[in-house]
Amino acid sequence: MGLLAGCWSAAATAQALDAPNVVVIGPNLVTSGQPTAQALARLSQQGFEAVIYLAPSSVPDAVGTEPEVVAQQGLEFIHLPVPFGSPTEGHFESFAAALQRLKGRKVLVHCQVNMRASTMVFLYRVIFEKESPASAWESVTRVWSPEGPWKRLALSQMVKHGIKFDPF
Repeated sequence: MGLLAGCWSAAATAQALDAPNVVVIGPNLVTSGQPTAQALARLSQQGFEAVIYLAPSSVPDAVGTEPEVVAQQGLEFIHLPVPFGSPTEGHFESFAAALQRLKGRKVLVHCQVNMRASTMVFLYRVIFEKESPASAWESVTRVWSPEGPWKRLALSQMVKHGIKFDPF
């Protein structure tokens, strides 16, 4: 795919997905906040093959029928609820295992606002995909600057995996 075609495809994906803070990481990976029920019902038309949902289903804007809407399209649905105020290394490890298993498939990783998703995907990219931390960090800063427990999680995981990068 040429550069222009890739840019057009990323822009089309971001525009077609009705959700806050859509960030297209690549042709097979997109992060976002909570998509609308209508957007969830159109994911297969956009080529998505799986959804990883990181917010608890009890958050106010959750789509209660999301697992069914996603499954009806033949997409895999993985719910890994991460409490916003207390993400752990175990949450990241579960997320990384799920994303590794889905490798090669087009995946939407979302939460409420794309704070959980952007940070978890950043860590996955730098630890497992060996991407440049500075480059991968740009996708996070399009949404927020992690603080508190999210900052601690990001820093601790990078230290654990020998990644020297401190954007804070």
